[in-house]
Parts: sequence; structure tokens; C-alpha cells
Amino acid sequence: MKSKSIEEFYQEISGDSGTEPNSLLPKDIQKEIGHFNVFSIKELYERLKEKSFMPYDRRAYYKISLIRGKNRVEYADRIIEIEENALLFATPKIPYNYVPLDTQQSGHFCVFTAEFLTKDKSGIDLDKLPIFQTDGYPVFQLTEEESTTIDLIFKKIHQEINSDYVYKYDLIRNYVAELIHFGQKLQPVTALYSKHNSAARVSSLFVELLERQFPIESPRQRLELKSAKDFANRLAIHVNHLNKVLKENTGKTTTELISDRLIHEAKILLKETDWNISEIAYSLGFEELAHFSNFFKKQTALTPIAFRV
Repeated sequence: MKSKSIEEFYQEISGDSGTEPNSLLPKDIQKEIGHFNVFSIKELYERLKEKSFMPYDRRAYYKISLIRGKNRVEYADRIIEIEENALLFATPKIPYNYVPLDTQQSGHFCVFTAEFLTKDKSGIDLDKLPIFQTDGYPVFQLTEEESTTIDLIFKKIHQEINSDYVYKYDLIRNYVAELIHFGQKLQPVTALYSKHNSAARVSSLFVELLERQFPIESPRQRLELKSAKDFANRLAIHVNHLNKVLKENTGKTTTELISDRLIHEAKILLKETDWNISEIAYSLGFEELAHFSNFFKKQTALTPIAFRV
């Protein structure tokens, strides 16, 4: 199943109303590393209730939803009936949707990419959280008190995303972390201590090898492992097996995961250092500046110079 991109998500929710997808983007998000947005379910439902806007799909972004109303959640091979209030955590690893069963739909949801909530920005390692594992517990029925608490956090996010506060996205990361920890505390104890199978072990080792190369702290520092074959050789497994394991566990190929991490580091270096672009390209393993510029533009739709401005 192909993962639905964040761009396709905006195409879906813009619907047939004539709304431009770009008009739904939060202010200044293009200057952030990664993507984030928050929505009112009631407003979206009212606008799109005649259109089936949530097919059963795998999505290339994370989503946290406070659902108020009667719904049926289809998540992997599970079907969960929601009577009133629920908290839903969705991951790029698992296909899902939820189907409204009445017209009294309200609540909130936020969408974000892994780049927005990296460990160095939030202190949270998404790949290691039980709540986002393929065998985790993603849906929680809430009491009215719990629902009110979550609703308040979402309202703070809405308030901040529409503000002019310079550090608003850092504050929003804290609110998202609060939502995640709230869900983690609702997890059954057994889910917090599940054993890794061999596939998860390979995935974990790959992530460890990838992350061990970062951060890039000097223009003279250069990546050693740059391709899927480099990682497979280091792990002593066939590259096809590595691709299969990572695709099953993350929804992405080895090359896609490497590219995502390179882009994340490139954005940090462009924004937070005064290195010239040739130095950044070299440190990230590109032999030619043109190759780096083409790679960056393909991934972000911006040139490195345009992103840095």
C-alpha cells in the first residue's frame, strides 16, 4: 500500500469547495524543519460531510485525534467502535481510517511529520514509543474529564499556531509531547514492555547506524554510510532484506529513510550554521554541489539558497 503524502492530504481536505490547498497551511511553516498543522473536526466535517474524505490508507505522517461523536475506527486488522470520546494515535506504519456514525462530530486533530518532532527538538524518539508501534494500542476511550483535558491542550495549539510568537512551533512541540505522554500513560502495562522481534531488531540497528553519523559538527566531517548498500553491508544482510524489513516496519524504503535524514540535517546546517553550501554538500556526502542542489530541491521544492533565506 502506497503511503499518502502530506500534499495529498491537503488535496483531500480542500475538497470540492474551491479552497486552495495552500490556504490551509499554517503561517510561517515553510521556515520550519518538518511539517505541522491542527484542525477542528467539526469545521472540517461540516465542509466535507458529503464527501468520503478519509479512505483506508497508510499515510506518510503522524496524526493525533480527539474524536467526539460516534465513530468506527478501522486500524490495521482491528475495528473499534467509539461511542463518545476517544484519543487516536496514527503512525505512517499502519493503514487506518475512521468513519462517522452520527452527525454530532467534533474534536480536533493534528498532523505532523517525523522531522517536526525529532528527538533533538522534543526529547521524544517516535520510533521507540510503544504507542506508535505496529502492535501498540492506538485508540483510547476517554472519560469526560480526560476529554476536557485533551481538548484544552488542542485549544492551546490552535491559539499558538495563529499567533505571531517567534518560538510558537517550539511551544507547539511541547503540547504535542504532552498529548503523546497522555496517551502513553493510558497504555496497558504489557504494551510498554513488549519484546522486539528480529525484524524490529534490524530496524533498530539501522536507525542506530544512521543516527550515529549525526549531528554534523564540522565541514570536515563526512558521512561514511550513504546508500542502502552501505548500511546492508555494515549489518551483514542482503540489501533486499533490509528494504523489506524497513518497509514493513516504517512504511518507507532504506533510500527514503536515508534521504529524509539527509534533508533534515541539511535544513539544520542551512539554518543554523554559516557554512557555505559547498561545504554542507561535501559534509553530507555529495561529490558535486549540483547533485546536492538537485537532491534538496526534489525533496523540498526549494533550492538550498531559497531555504536558507
